Amino acid sequence: MIFELNEEQALIQKMVREMAETCIEPLGKQIDEENNIPDEIIEKLKEIELFGLPYPEELGGSGAGYTAYPPVIEQLAKASSGVALMMSVHFLGLSAIDKFGTQAQKEKYIIPACSGESILSFAFTEPGTGSDPKQVATVAKKEGDHYVLNGVKRFISNADLKGPIVIFANEEEHGTTAFIVDKMCEGYSLSEPWHKIGLRGSRAYDIFLNDVKVPAENVLGEVGKGFPILQHGIACGKCGMSSLFLGVMQASLEEAVKYAQGKPYRDKTISKFQAIQLKIADMASKVEAARWLVYRLGYLLEHMTSMEAFNRESALTKLFVTDTAMDVVRKAVAVHGSYGVMDEFKVERLYRDVVIGEQIEGANDLQRIMVCKGLLF
Repeated sequence: MIFELNEEQALIQKMVREMAETCIEPLGKQIDEENNIPDEIIEKLKEIELFGLPYPEELGGSGAGYTAYPPVIEQLAKASSGVALMMSVHFLGLSAIDKFGTQAQKEKYIIPACSGESILSFAFTEPGTGSDPKQVATVAKKEGDHYVLNGVKRFISNADLKGPIVIFANEEEHGTTAFIVDKMCEGYSLSEPWHKIGLRGSRAYDIFLNDVKVPAENVLGEVGKGFPILQHGIACGKCGMSSLFLGVMQASLEEAVKYAQGKPYRDKTISKFQAIQLKIADMASKVEAARWLVYRLGYLLEHMTSMEAFNRESALTKLFVTDTAMDVVRKAVAVHGSYGVMDEFKVERLYRDVVIGEQIEGANDLQRIMVCKGLLF
């Protein structure tokens, strides 16, 4: 077992870290306050060819594979969780088309997505049914050579950005089916963005589908067999979310260290106090434990042999990372004392970001149940 990045992966991580520190970090507070990612950041992500990071060169990607994915999302999230979330959802949608799409679908949708000319979304959750695949209320009716979709999807990221979206609907005869839909098509409309407590910059919307016509060739996979696509997408999403919250943890550690070394107390800084040292040592050990779980998950995603096994590993990783992230960021706030809850300090934003982790991409109690399935029955 080799527990280190290879030369290519290390160079990619370094490139993204430098870009994030110079181009995203200075705008991190603005992104959070305005709930918007400036166009200049999107252009920079295009420039360093990040939108196609894991995908093969013949489809316009960088060919770096999913092993390089967690270190990249981690670096983006250190500067802005909103930027990291946008990229994670983009890769989530792409992963579904890459694994289940026809060659024609891949050429049509993956190639422009890898260049950043289109940004993907993934839509399953609904207002009345949550994320229960057996209760999908959005319907798809076959009419000649196309399907007509009607329904509402909730909390959908990237829904306002140009590009395709993978939508799950209940096909009238065969059940849950995945469709590739072009956002902003006729009949596609959005709510006002939800006002999230954190992960701001990447906006979440309700999507309203009113007689949206989708060509039959845009069925992803097979009609009535959307559940495996959903499983794969959710598992990939957990890899992205785990990577994101790893970045939030690392940023919290760095902010705590910087503050402790700079905060004076009489003739010394608070870094000299054992209580502060114990907190920071505890934070550092938890960040490292989370990092290797997350990096390992990227490796497993790239070398997947069993979807069932990967589902369990992704649930285990997401559970550990998001639970642990709450503790790490809480300690970072404690190191700052009263300043930690003031919005002039970055840890306040990181605390609002991390609160969301236990709730998205599957609530953590559900992840516990998934982990136990492989242990108890």
